Amino acid sequence: MAAHLSSFVAAYLALGFLGPLVVMLVAGPRSAYVRRHAVEALNFNLTALIYIAVSVLLMIVLIGFATLVAVGILYLVAVILGALAAGRGEEYRYPFTIRFVH
Repeated sequence: MAAHLSSFVAAYLALGFLGPLVVMLVAGPRSAYVRRHAVEALNFNLTALIYIAVSVLLMIVLIGFATLVAVGILYLVAVILGALAAGRGEEYRYPFTIRFVH
């Protein structure tokens, strides 16, 4: 659950990937379950960073404002669902995520 929720803390600084990365590196070697959740959260945060960067660039043609809001809503909902699934001991796959780390 920490891998999912820690991204909220740093997301405002565009560093949401740091929490899941730390969880993956520190607790991941001791628990395959924690590692899977941390990797999933890390991939989602890296993907969200790309979506945000593209949205900012699209602000030149005004559509970026709408895509940025959509990414923000997706981010909020997906992170909460991921944390709830982790708390219940279930696997969770973030939607629209590029799998950078395996």
